[in-house]
Amino acid sequence: MGSFCLLRTRFLLRPFVPSAAMQRTYSLDVSPELVRNQAYIDGRWTSAAADFPVLDPASGALIARVADCGPAEAKQAVDAAYKAFHTWKQQTAKERSDLLRRWYELMVKHKDELARIVTFECGKPLPEALGEVGYSAGFLEWYSEEARRCYGDVVPSPFRDRKILLLKQPVGVASIITPWNFPSAMITRKVGAALAAGCTVVVKPAEDTPLSALALAQLADQAGIPAGVFNVVPCSREKTPAVGEVLCTDPLVAKVSFTGSTATGKILLRHAADTVKKVSMELGGNAPFIVFNSADVDKAVAGAMGSKFRNTGQTCVCSNRFLVQSGVHDAFVEKLAVAMDAQLRMGHGAEPGVTQGPLINARAAEKVAHQVEDAVSRGARVLRGGKRGEGSYMEPTLLTGVTTEMLCTKEETFGPLLPVIRFNTEREALAIANATDVGLAGYFFSQDVSQIWRVAEALETGMVGVNEGLLSTPEAAFGGVKQSGLGSEGSKYGIQEYLHIKYMCFGGLEA
Repeated sequence: MGSFCLLRTRFLLRPFVPSAAMQRTYSLDVSPELVRNQAYIDGRWTSAAADFPVLDPASGALIARVADCGPAEAKQAVDAAYKAFHTWKQQTAKERSDLLRRWYELMVKHKDELARIVTFECGKPLPEALGEVGYSAGFLEWYSEEARRCYGDVVPSPFRDRKILLLKQPVGVASIITPWNFPSAMITRKVGAALAAGCTVVVKPAEDTPLSALALAQLADQAGIPAGVFNVVPCSREKTPAVGEVLCTDPLVAKVSFTGSTATGKILLRHAADTVKKVSMELGGNAPFIVFNSADVDKAVAGAMGSKFRNTGQTCVCSNRFLVQSGVHDAFVEKLAVAMDAQLRMGHGAEPGVTQGPLINARAAEKVAHQVEDAVSRGARVLRGGKRGEGSYMEPTLLTGVTTEMLCTKEETFGPLLPVIRFNTEREALAIANATDVGLAGYFFSQDVSQIWRVAEALETGMVGVNEGLLSTPEAAFGGVKQSGLGSEGSKYGIQEYLHIKYMCFGGLEA
């Protein structure tokens, strides 16, 4: 304990001082054809009776005013998608593949402009936004290839006069409801699979980030995606419940795919239940990040930095609870503090060198600050950060002396707060890690091969990172267990969420 007492005297808080970059005015500087402000329904840009503002979370400046669609526009989009479905499903897999490939190529061509849109509407630093656009385009590329691999089965029949065939067919119209934290990738991860399978879609993007969805619609149009196949219905926070209800209850909708909070997911599930729709949900998480005594501490620190501070802590797979074994606790905390000092810089996402943008809004920053205050009131120590900045900014914060009674271990933070819990045994760590009703992702660092297998199998999560803090790729299945959701996205399994199996018994054959 002596060395850690010395650490506490060295870890001095630096006061938050707004940089010139955070006070500067930035220009979106994107081609006008990619900054659309109308809904995209049945291949046409469509106005609504009202509009709503889209703001830069870094400055509060107005970026655009976008059509505020209501139930009528949502129904219009569903009808268009249903009409288009009957021709889209008849296109060959090769034809659908070629169109998705063209869409992918246009995304790559316009990646810099698409990234700026992401940065300005959700605050993500530009290098990360470029990474998201590449990731987003990757789903269109992946599913352009998977479109041609929706294989059925010919099953050996127990009867001489008949054949058994299992066919894969598209389910129909899919409602796609997406979050603000990955405003491009969360759309293509769902839509790429849906279109590849032969489904048509209506997308309702988050009210904070509709511009990325509308830019994707512009490129889909350029790629030759037929009218009605891909529709985008933006709306304000006030109209979201009514629009969401249409998209989840309309009898013409066969499938609902949602990424967002567990609470909202439960509401949408209730809506979808009345018409027994096929549903996939990627919901909240509370990811554990475990560092065992056998871990390479330097690699664990690097993994923690990537897993926690990517998108300023606003990802569904961000590590939320850091469990560090006693033998490496002090070394891990010391090296982590040094890494935070060296690598994290707050500011507008368009400013070169910035790694930590704003949170999506002031409410999000207030939530993180409240968790810090709660932890400190219960005995936690602030070793880095801990303060609210201007507007939506929150200092990256490192806490030690954290216990499982604190809010930051019970709630998904969605912000740059890194709470460290000391533990002694593997059994203790697993008990803490699994003591939650959600299970999206989990991470741990160990060089003990037997321990790696034990812990990977024991963690109650849908995804596990072993000696790795970043999981996501189009080739891998993405999904959770418990109340973190239903179904999988990405990988060869993602397209199955938009298909049903039809059994055909072909009888009357001569033996």
